[in-house]
This record gives sequence, C-alpha cells and structure tokens, in this order.
Amino acid sequence: MSYRTLDEVYESGVRTVADSWEKKGDLLGNPRASTRQGVLEGRFRRGVCQFRGVPYAAAPQGELRFRPPQPVPPWRGTRAATAFRAAAPQALPESGLLRTLTTPFGVRHSEDCLYLNLWTPATDNRRRPVLVWIHGGAFVLGSGSTRFYSGAPLARRGDAVVVTINYRLGALGFLQLPGRGDQSLSNLGIRDQIAALEWVRDNIEAFGGDPENVTVFGESAGAMSVATLLGIPSARGLFRRAVLQSGAAHNISSEADAQRVVDVFSGFTGVDPTLQNLQRLSVVEIIQAQRKTLLKLPLIGGQLAWQPALDGDLLSEYPLNEIRKGSAASVDVMIGTNRDEWKLFMLGDKKGHRLDEAGLMRRFTRALETKTEADPELLSRAADAYRSSHLGTEPHTPRERWVAFQTDRVFRYPAAALADAHASNSGRTFAYQFAWSPPMLERRIGPCHALEIPFVFGTLRDAALRPLASLAGRRAHKLSLRMQDAWLMFARTGDPGHERLREWPAYEAGNRVAMILGADHGADPMTFEQACGFWGDVI
Repeated sequence: MSYRTLDEVYESGVRTVADSWEKKGDLLGNPRASTRQGVLEGRFRRGVCQFRGVPYAAAPQGELRFRPPQPVPPWRGTRAATAFRAAAPQALPESGLLRTLTTPFGVRHSEDCLYLNLWTPATDNRRRPVLVWIHGGAFVLGSGSTRFYSGAPLARRGDAVVVTINYRLGALGFLQLPGRGDQSLSNLGIRDQIAALEWVRDNIEAFGGDPENVTVFGESAGAMSVATLLGIPSARGLFRRAVLQSGAAHNISSEADAQRVVDVFSGFTGVDPTLQNLQRLSVVEIIQAQRKTLLKLPLIGGQLAWQPALDGDLLSEYPLNEIRKGSAASVDVMIGTNRDEWKLFMLGDKKGHRLDEAGLMRRFTRALETKTEADPELLSRAADAYRSSHLGTEPHTPRERWVAFQTDRVFRYPAAALADAHASNSGRTFAYQFAWSPPMLERRIGPCHALEIPFVFGTLRDAALRPLASLAGRRAHKLSLRMQDAWLMFARTGDPGHERLREWPAYEAGNRVAMILGADHGADPMTFEQACGFWGDVI
C-alpha cells in the first residue's frame, strides 16, 4: 500500500503495536532484540523503544588502530543498550553555535567509539522503513549521540526505525596511508560507515525494520559521506535511498593532496608514518598533531584536510564520476542546501563583518587563485556574477555577497552537480532549499549551515536551542512537521511530496527545480541555476 500522508500511516493501523507499548510498557518490561552478536536490552521511553550504545564493530584500539573495522565478538546473556557510548576522539570548538551543534550528550571521547543508537516503535516483524543518520562536523567533530539527533520524534511520527552512528574522525579516520603494503589502511571513517550499514542489513529486522528499505541521510560531512558511498562499489545494495543535506560529492582528495596531509601530520608527530609507529602514539599526541595539521592546511584547493581520498582500493575513482556513469541510478536521491550556508562560518570571521569592496575582491582573488592563470578575466566575471547577493531581500553588502559566493562555491554548486549527474542517469532525484530565518536574526545567521537539522529531527524544543528560542515558535513547529513528513515519505516511498506541501516536482538536469522550505514553500527553478551560471564553468 502507498501512503500520501503520515496521517494515512497512522490510520492504516501500523501504530497498533507502538500504541500498545505506550500504554503497557511498564508491564511488558524493557524491549529486547536478538542480533547476530547476542541479545540486546533497551529501554522504552517517549513512546519508542530505544537502544543506545550498540557496538557494530570491534574497538579500533591497539593493533586495530588504523585498521579496517573488525567484527564484534559475540557475547553471552543479555547486553544492556541503555546508555550512549563514547564519541570518537576529537578536539571540540571552544564555544559558540558550532560547539552546541556538535557536542554529544555528555559522553566521553575514546577510540572505542564504533557504536550506533536506534529508535523503533516496536521490536516486532512490521518491516518499517529505516533511516540511518551520518553526522557532520568537517570529518573532525561530532557524534551520533549529539543532542539534536534523537531519533524518537521521527520514529514515533513516521512508524519508522531511526539509526544514528559514530565513525572514526580526523587522523584516526582519514589519515590516508595507501602504497604502504596495505591499501585497506585508507578511508577508515568511510569503511566504518559501510560496516554500520552492513550491521543494519544483517540485524535490523530484529528491531522491526526492513533491510530492503534503508535510507541513508546526513548533513555537511555526513552528506559528503553519503555522496562518497553513492560512488563506492562495495556500498551498493546497502541502502535504497539517500538524503544529502548541505554536502555533495566534491570533497574527495587526490592521492597527492592526501600524501601532503600525511607528510605534514608526520612532521608534527616526529615519527615516520608507519603503522607500527602510529599505533604507539597516544591519542593525545594524535589529536594534537591533527589539530596542528588542520591549522597549517585549513583548505587545500578549497578542500578539507581530513576527508575521503582516492586510494586505489575503496575509492579508485571520484564518486561524482561514478555517479555520472550510473553507479547510483537505482538509488532515490534527495539533495538540498540552506539559503545562507556560509553565515554560520561568518560568526567566527571578525574581518568579514567589516568587509569592504576592496577586501571582497581580495577574497575573490584568493578563492580563485588556482583558476585565474587559465582565465585572467575570471575575477571580473566573479565580480559581475556576485554584484548582488541573490540571497533574498537583504542589502547587497560585501559581506552578503561573500556569503553568497561561498555558499554557492562550497555547497550549492556541488549539490547541483550531483543532482545533474544522478538525474541524467534516470535516477529519481528531488532537491530543496531550506529558507527559514529565526526572527530577529535574519541578517546575523539567516538560514545558515546546519540550522535545518532540528527541523528534520523534530528536536526544536531541545534546551540547547534556548538562545534561538524563536525556533520553537508555532510557525517553526509547523515547518518542522512538514519537513519531518517529507523526509519520512521519501524514506517510505522515494517521493517527499505530501499534502502539507505543494506538489514537489522531480529535479531534472534541464529543469533544476527545488522545493523551498521556509515560512512560505513552493517549487523554484532558479535556486540551483544561479550557482551553476558561474561555477559550472569554473569548478
């Protein structure tokens, strides 16, 4: 049966078991599920069964550090899955919105971090759609237990199973060591994600999920990870649908750039980057060298220092090229960006607040310096293309124009390129632009990077959002419900449209239409056209 609205899901009776748990959970006891490794006992809270801190791979410590994920040893008896486990080692931002968005629920950091968390209405044989979340954080921050990622609202609202995962970050997950006798020493964070999806394939039926209807979704580095998975042969068949929020397939390092990171990192550790030497370093030494490397190489040709890279093994080809060849044609894709992505990063850009015309041109020059030799008129073209901000009704100040330039360069054009590549192979494709601005903060943060996350998860009323209290207003709550229903309907049917949104047309290379998700909503064919107009000839 197909459903047009989530109300129809409820009316069809699929929530009968969950309602039974709601009424009798205390009498029935804590939920249990039998996995291939052993029996897990979770907890029934907020209308859903919750399983926290479930191991999907062995702890990558000692001899397993800088090695591919290994199977979890089976256990006897029943294992408690009631508390979040450690996040991957990382150096947290000192303060601000970025720290709020990436800080886990008070859990410690440890190399023993390969865990997932799961929310389900009931541990029955219902075979519900499954949504697997890959968190963002520039491949150096974050956790599946970050406070806005509670899967309870989505699982409860959509009669779905929601999974959030950890994966190795920074040097421990993305220090590329190809050509040193073992090609599998590369892209370990992506290998972790594949291992988590394999665990979902093998075990999710025990939690009332359908292993043949898995949607992988992520934001920022999480979306870049999803795009990477779309182009990896060994990941095919592990998911049926993909949602990419503010990230696409451009963040892949060449082997030369990855080697440059290895060289700089090893210089800060003071040891040759052999497996044996790296396994003898302390976690503190690794994180310190990782942070110093990031400061020395903040961007390499516009790319992150710590990110997936070509390795001749897991990634022998750029994922975007694979998608262009049709590698993901059988996967339904929904991809989008936030209107003012770069405003999040302007919060820490003191000089950006005083940017004048001359300063803007200097920034354009630096951003385009690897391209201007081939096209000396490129700077003039950029100035013409971004003479206005095209962000809405705000003044066309140098600051707003820089935000538009960077939003298009880093997020919007890569999203359009992936959508074009997928749609050209007859892959079902949908696009969106998140356009909600917190009242009174339009000019300061607008619909900035990561702001859509609590709307998707239904966690707007989280206490951490009190500084943005207007997010919890009635209009924001209504938008959140529309977005939750869109993500859930996409996971269930491959089409995000529902009756609370106007018709959501599919994205086509010749008609780059995107659904605007904000105070008002509707289809807009120009969202991605503006980015492609300049960057299509540059990137």
